[in-house]
Amino acid sequence: MSGKHTGFTHGFAATEHDTRGALAEIMMRLRIIGVPDEQAGGVEIAVTEAVNNIVEHAYRDVDRGSIMIRAGVTGNVLRVLLVDEGAELPGAELPAGRPANIDTALDDLPEGGFGWFMIRTLTRDIRYRRWRGRNHLRLQFDLIPTVG
Repeated sequence: MSGKHTGFTHGFAATEHDTRGALAEIMMRLRIIGVPDEQAGGVEIAVTEAVNNIVEHAYRDVDRGSIMIRAGVTGNVLRVLLVDEGAELPGAELPAGRPANIDTALDDLPEGGFGWFMIRTLTRDIRYRRWRGRNHLRLQFDLIPTVG
């Protein structure tokens, strides 16, 4: 990757249906701007978890909402910013992201609790702030340098 900054912005409706198509488009565009195939899966998991949290929780009691994603690569760093106008995170803070307890019977496995742990594991840095009535979630990934 060069030191040149490349990126894109993509907005979409915060619905399950629109999210599927948007995530496919976003992943295609991430590869175009320089996310290596070897890392695309991890980036996709983190971004998908973050988007699903917005759809399921931030817009839980809202009929219509939107999500804007801005992504850019500078050098060997990918930054992904997700912006929505949904509900603020509880306490205006990111969840701790501790791993869910899976040391239990199969029928007692938790249904949730894995997302924030995965996001935190897959990113180098994650930041959240509520600004001007919007949630801003920034994910940062170190990218594998390309040779040649």
